Amino acid sequence: MTTQAPDEADTRAMRDALGRFATGVAVITAYEHSDADRPVGITVNSFASVSLSPALILWSAARSSLRHAHFTQAPAFAVHVLRHDQEALARRFTRNGDGFSGLDYRINAQGVPVFDDTLARFECLREARHDGGDHTIIIGRVERFSTAQAGEPLVFAHGQFGRFLPNS
Repeated sequence: MTTQAPDEADTRAMRDALGRFATGVAVITAYEHSDADRPVGITVNSFASVSLSPALILWSAARSSLRHAHFTQAPAFAVHVLRHDQEALARRFTRNGDGFSGLDYRINAQGVPVFDDTLARFECLREARHDGGDHTIIIGRVERFSTAQAGEPLVFAHGQFGRFLPNS
């Protein structure tokens, strides 16, 4: 094991070290109310629970993302936890993905686009935003959540998508 200090000029080694920690994959959706007036989505692996009472979650939006402003200003959003067979959906909401083009979705009571066929979904109102270096940490108050009856999560580690296989 090698030890080193983080280098802001070259973040590759730090990214590689963080990639050793497997995370789940989620697509965050919101609605952009501007001249474009359209749904927006982004794939993240920075989703986490904050509190059960009240029900709060968080995720982090990169300031370098073209969608950063849309998500930090959105009053409501939805977090979709993806199944192992939804890698294509995850890729749709990355930098060069197709986004909502051709996808089935509906608009919830808060005006947020939601997908019904995911492992779990959390429909949230924005509770708070916090500066987190090159990210903005967005905290959401969960208004509703849905859970699929079965399925394994899509995971991300070592810069690749994969599947979690529980012990029998």
